[in-house]
Amino acid sequence: MAHFVWSSDLDTGIDVIDDQHRQIIAMINGLEDARRGVSSTTVADIIEQLVDYTISHFAFEESLMEEAGYVFCRAHKRVHEVFIKRVESLRTRFREGENVTDELGQTLGRWLVSHIRSDDRNYVEVVNRNLKKITSDHSHEGWLARAKRTFFGRRG
Repeated sequence: MAHFVWSSDLDTGIDVIDDQHRQIIAMINGLEDARRGVSSTTVADIIEQLVDYTISHFAFEESLMEEAGYVFCRAHKRVHEVFIKRVESLRTRFREGENVTDELGQTLGRWLVSHIRSDDRNYVEVVNRNLKKITSDHSHEGWLARAKRTFFGRRG
Protein backbone atom coordinates (compact mmCIF):
# COMPACT_ATOMS: atom_id res chain seq x y z
CA MET A 1 0.00 0.00 0.00
CA ALA A 2 1.37 3.42 -0.94
CA HIS A 3 1.07 6.51 1.19
CA PHE A 4 -1.90 8.75 0.56
CA VAL A 5 -1.00 12.34 -0.25
CA TRP A 6 -3.32 15.21 0.61
CA SER A 7 -4.18 17.37 -2.37
CA SER A 8 -6.01 20.67 -2.54
CA ASP A 9 -8.99 19.07 -4.29
CA LEU A 10 -9.75 17.39 -0.95
CA ASP A 11 -10.16 20.73 0.85
CA THR A 12 -13.77 21.39 1.79
CA GLY A 13 -13.17 24.94 2.95
CA ILE A 14 -14.21 24.05 6.51
CA ASP A 15 -10.90 24.17 8.37
CA VAL A 16 -11.85 21.90 11.26
CA ILE A 17 -13.18 19.23 8.88
CA ASP A 18 -10.14 19.51 6.61
CA ASP A 19 -7.85 19.15 9.63
CA GLN A 20 -9.70 16.02 10.72
CA HIS A 21 -9.54 14.57 7.22
CA ARG A 22 -5.79 15.26 7.11
CA GLN A 23 -5.42 13.54 10.49
CA ILE A 24 -7.20 10.43 9.18
CA ILE A 25 -4.91 10.38 6.13
CA ALA A 26 -1.87 10.73 8.44
CA MET A 27 -3.12 7.81 10.53
CA ILE A 28 -3.64 5.67 7.41
CA ASN A 29 -0.07 6.48 6.40
CA GLY A 30 1.08 5.68 9.94
CA LEU A 31 -0.63 2.31 9.63
CA GLU A 32 1.42 1.59 6.52
CA ASP A 33 4.63 2.72 8.25
CA ALA A 34 3.89 0.48 11.24
CA ARG A 35 3.09 -2.45 8.96
CA ARG A 36 6.46 -2.04 7.23
CA GLY A 37 8.26 -1.74 10.56
CA VAL A 38 9.13 1.93 9.99
CA SER A 39 7.20 2.98 13.09
CA SER A 40 7.70 1.80 16.64
CA THR A 41 3.96 2.08 17.20
CA THR A 42 2.19 -1.23 16.90
CA VAL A 43 -0.24 -1.90 14.10
CA ALA A 44 -2.91 -2.78 16.69
CA ASP A 45 -2.59 0.62 18.41
CA ILE A 46 -2.88 2.48 15.13
CA ILE A 47 -5.89 0.44 14.00
CA GLU A 48 -7.67 1.22 17.28
CA GLN A 49 -6.84 4.93 17.03
CA LEU A 50 -7.73 5.11 13.35
CA VAL A 51 -11.12 3.45 13.67
CA ASP A 52 -12.03 5.38 16.84
CA TYR A 53 -10.93 8.72 15.37
CA THR A 54 -12.84 8.07 12.15
CA ILE A 55 -16.00 7.29 14.12
CA SER A 56 -15.63 10.45 16.23
CA HIS A 57 -14.97 12.50 13.07
CA PHE A 58 -18.22 11.20 11.58
CA ALA A 59 -20.13 12.15 14.74
CA PHE A 60 -18.63 15.65 14.67
CA GLU A 61 -19.38 16.10 10.98
CA GLU A 62 -22.96 14.91 11.51
CA SER A 63 -23.46 17.38 14.36
CA LEU A 64 -22.38 20.23 12.08
CA MET A 65 -24.80 19.09 9.39
CA GLU A 66 -27.66 18.72 11.87
CA GLU A 67 -27.01 22.15 13.39
CA ALA A 68 -27.00 23.64 9.89
CA GLY A 69 -30.23 21.92 8.92
CA TYR A 70 -28.62 20.08 6.00
CA VAL A 71 -31.46 18.46 4.06
CA PHE A 72 -29.58 15.24 3.32
CA CYS A 73 -28.12 14.80 6.81
CA ARG A 74 -29.97 11.54 7.44
CA ALA A 75 -28.76 10.02 4.17
CA HIS A 76 -25.18 11.18 4.84
CA LYS A 77 -25.35 9.70 8.32
CA ARG A 78 -26.55 6.40 6.85
CA VAL A 79 -23.49 6.33 4.53
CA HIS A 80 -21.32 6.81 7.63
CA GLU A 81 -23.15 4.02 9.49
CA VAL A 82 -22.64 1.54 6.65
CA PHE A 83 -18.97 2.41 6.44
CA ILE A 84 -18.50 2.17 10.22
CA LYS A 85 -19.90 -1.38 10.11
CA ARG A 86 -17.37 -2.20 7.42
CA VAL A 87 -14.35 -0.89 9.35
CA GLU A 88 -15.62 -2.38 12.63
CA SER A 89 -15.73 -5.74 10.85
CA LEU A 90 -12.13 -5.26 9.72
CA ARG A 91 -11.10 -4.33 13.25
CA THR A 92 -12.82 -7.44 14.62
CA ARG A 93 -11.09 -9.63 12.06
CA PHE A 94 -7.76 -8.07 13.07
CA ARG A 95 -8.45 -8.69 16.76
CA GLU A 96 -9.15 -12.32 15.88
CA GLY A 97 -5.69 -12.64 14.34
CA GLU A 98 -6.31 -11.98 10.66
CA ASN A 99 -3.92 -9.61 8.90
CA VAL A 100 -6.25 -6.96 7.49
CA THR A 101 -3.78 -4.06 7.63
CA ASP A 102 -3.53 -3.53 3.87
CA GLU A 103 -7.25 -4.01 3.35
CA LEU A 104 -8.10 -1.55 6.14
CA GLY A 105 -5.66 1.10 4.92
CA GLN A 106 -6.79 0.83 1.31
CA THR A 107 -10.47 0.69 2.24
CA LEU A 108 -10.23 3.75 4.48
CA GLY A 109 -8.05 5.73 2.10
CA ARG A 110 -10.03 5.11 -1.07
CA TRP A 111 -13.37 5.51 0.64
CA LEU A 112 -12.36 8.70 2.44
CA VAL A 113 -11.05 10.38 -0.70
CA SER A 114 -14.15 9.41 -2.67
CA HIS A 115 -16.44 10.47 0.20
CA ILE A 116 -14.78 13.88 0.55
CA ARG A 117 -14.95 14.55 -3.19
CA SER A 118 -18.60 13.62 -3.48
CA ASP A 119 -20.75 13.37 -0.34
CA ASP A 120 -18.90 15.92 1.80
CA ARG A 121 -18.86 18.52 -0.97
CA ASN A 122 -22.65 18.56 -0.89
CA TYR A 123 -22.97 19.91 2.67
CA VAL A 124 -20.12 22.46 2.60
CA GLU A 125 -22.15 25.52 1.58
CA VAL A 126 -24.90 24.94 4.15
CA VAL A 127 -22.48 24.17 6.98
CA ASN A 128 -20.19 27.10 6.16
CA ARG A 129 -23.14 29.49 6.10
CA ASN A 130 -24.28 28.19 9.49
CA LEU A 131 -20.78 28.34 10.99
CA LYS A 132 -20.48 31.99 9.96
CA LYS A 133 -23.87 32.70 11.49
CA ILE A 134 -23.24 30.97 14.81
CA THR A 135 -19.75 32.34 15.30
CA SER A 136 -21.00 35.88 14.78
CA ASP A 137 -24.00 35.43 17.13
CA HIS A 138 -23.02 36.88 20.51
CA SER A 139 -26.54 37.19 21.88
CA HIS A 140 -27.70 35.56 25.10
CA GLU A 141 -29.38 32.80 23.09
CA GLY A 142 -26.51 32.48 20.63
CA TRP A 143 -24.35 29.51 19.83
CA LEU A 144 -22.16 29.75 22.92
CA ALA A 145 -25.16 29.78 25.25
CA ARG A 146 -26.66 26.76 23.49
CA ALA A 147 -23.32 24.92 23.61
CA LYS A 148 -22.96 25.57 27.36
CA ARG A 149 -26.44 24.19 27.97
CA THR A 150 -25.69 21.16 25.82
CA PHE A 151 -22.37 20.35 27.44
CA PHE A 152 -22.82 21.66 30.98
CA GLY A 153 -26.59 21.69 31.48
CA ARG A 154 -26.83 25.33 32.48
CA ARG A 155 -27.81 28.63 30.97
CA GLY A 156 -25.50 31.25 29.48
